[in-house]
Amino acid sequence: MAEPLSVAGLLTEKDVRKLTRLARGGTVGPTAVYYAGVTAPIISASMSVLMRNAMEMVGASPYWQWFISALCAAFAGIAWYLIFIRWSYRHTHGRGTETTLETHIALEDDGLIVRRGGIETRATWDSVTDVSSSGGQIAIRLDGAAPLIIPNAWFGKDKAARQAFLARLKEKVPA
Repeated sequence: MAEPLSVAGLLTEKDVRKLTRLARGGTVGPTAVYYAGVTAPIISASMSVLMRNAMEMVGASPYWQWFISALCAAFAGIAWYLIFIRWSYRHTHGRGTETTLETHIALEDDGLIVRRGGIETRATWDSVTDVSSSGGQIAIRLDGAAPLIIPNAWFGKDKAARQAFLARLKEKVPA
């Protein structure tokens, strides 16, 4: 039985931004983009019909009916898309406790244990899909859970401890 290795520390705002980028590709999720893209043409088509009927009621020529309705439809679709994306934009990264509660990560024989405040999460080694080290951090991807990052600062100036922790992680992760 190997001796458990552990590390603990607080994430900085910069670390939380890195964690967010690791977990998702952007600040607007794919569902928001999908719905903005699906609803914008519907809004455009509806606006086109309304404007054409209004222009017909005031006696405009067919040319002006179609021209004005197409112009209004284009602006309505673009405006709706931009408004929807703005509503969907995430302004803050993380869930709020990453920078205020210490995170403790322990490597044990049966898996890794992550504790933050009163929450403890256990992951078996089978659920760890990838371990990488770059950009001043160790990144751990889990199957079915959010990824983890361990900033190099958590190890202080002890590079041997960081190397031992990373080596144990890579040793335990199924190839």
